[in-house]
Amino acid sequence: MKRYDVLIIGSGPGGQRAAIQAAKLGKKVAIIEREPYIGGAGLHTGTLPSKTLRETAIFLAGFKQRAVFGFQFTLGRDVTLQELMHRKSEVIRRQMEVIIDQFSRNNVEIIYGEASFKGAKRLRVARKDGASEELEADIIIIATGSRPARPRDVPFDKDHIYDSDSILGLDKLPSTLTIIGGGVIGCEYACVFASLGVKVTLVEKKERLLTFADEELVDSLTYWMRHAGVTMRLGDEVTSMEVPEPGRVVTRLKSGKVAVSEKLLYTMGRIGNTDGLNLDAVGIKPGERGYIKADETYSAGASGIYAIGDVIGFPSLASTSMEQGRRAVCNAFAAPGLTCAVTGYLPLAIYTIPEISMVGETEEGLTKKGVAYEVGRAYFEEVARGQIIGDVHGMVKLIFERESHRLLGAHIVGEKASELIHIGQTVLSYGGTVDYFKDVVFNYPTLSDAYKEAALNGLNKGYL
Repeated sequence: MKRYDVLIIGSGPGGQRAAIQAAKLGKKVAIIEREPYIGGAGLHTGTLPSKTLRETAIFLAGFKQRAVFGFQFTLGRDVTLQELMHRKSEVIRRQMEVIIDQFSRNNVEIIYGEASFKGAKRLRVARKDGASEELEADIIIIATGSRPARPRDVPFDKDHIYDSDSILGLDKLPSTLTIIGGGVIGCEYACVFASLGVKVTLVEKKERLLTFADEELVDSLTYWMRHAGVTMRLGDEVTSMEVPEPGRVVTRLKSGKVAVSEKLLYTMGRIGNTDGLNLDAVGIKPGERGYIKADETYSAGASGIYAIGDVIGFPSLASTSMEQGRRAVCNAFAAPGLTCAVTGYLPLAIYTIPEISMVGETEEGLTKKGVAYEVGRAYFEEVARGQIIGDVHGMVKLIFERESHRLLGAHIVGEKASELIHIGQTVLSYGGTVDYFKDVVFNYPTLSDAYKEAALNGLNKGYL
């Protein structure tokens, strides 16, 4: 029986970072991956493929030129998603090479097979060829991720009704598409397909999209999605969906409305990949959706067993999963440095068209808490770079405490929102004030200069 210091189940972002951190501490490490390739869903079926498709859509729809903000380009119906994502395979290949090189340089062993617990410190790994072996380790980290939920009452198939993994296997672009679920995934795909000339109907049972995000930004996004041709069915629910004939999906709603489309994408939730791990053997009970409950050190409730990433639920981001992996290892070996949970100001980006990103408090949250705040706004049309690139609809929004001027939140919609947000995140993290942006000098012309304009807008209120 092979023995290791650390065994990690899953080679996604969290598992990768945990493995490297353990190796840097001088530990003998192996990472177990059930698929015949490393990288997890984010690299192969989720984040990277969908963002590659988004960039292609933005280019083909003329967004980079932006003579007029709109969706003016229509692709031929015989174009496949695989053709639109011709760079995807090359990017994935290169990223896999980078990961394998990192593992090789740090002596991290890769074991392909499906892992299940035989005891608190023992795993059984079943390989594709039917053989199996048992491995031991003092520390075992579960980083198995999640997958799209597939309820039994949804008639998924290979030709008409898809989840967020299988949708990328479409043989050709449909003329019409119904999307069930107005969360992050649903909104992102609605924008992408609409920009490619597909008529999209988006169904969301809540009264507005993305209820966790700042309402003003969501209103802006909703406006541009409608401008792109996305039909919104908000505050409505699906009562049934059927495929009466090939190429026709009929979705009936509680309001009596009917959506008819060639294809349907179901994006209502995800579930943790814990079935098959035999967690009963170590006394761990996953929740209803397969998620594992972990404490602030990422301990899963059994000695020496930790859980990180999507398998423990919110926030289910690649960025947080990486940091959770690193900190779980530091906690396990009481390593110097950060040994706490990943908390504080976590940035969130939604890769819609236009993209939005946020960090810190929202107006709605502060209002409920009774915090006196002020808001400063800057529109990209007010900064030279916004005019140069043609994005005159973007906005930087800063929320700060009225008396102390301490920054409380930053929210951005428009070009490079996911990149720009880190400026606000830095100031939030050190407890800085909005005056920082007023006094600092930014390169000119840049979109970053919108931070200064937003700060001046907020501070130049007569009663401040």
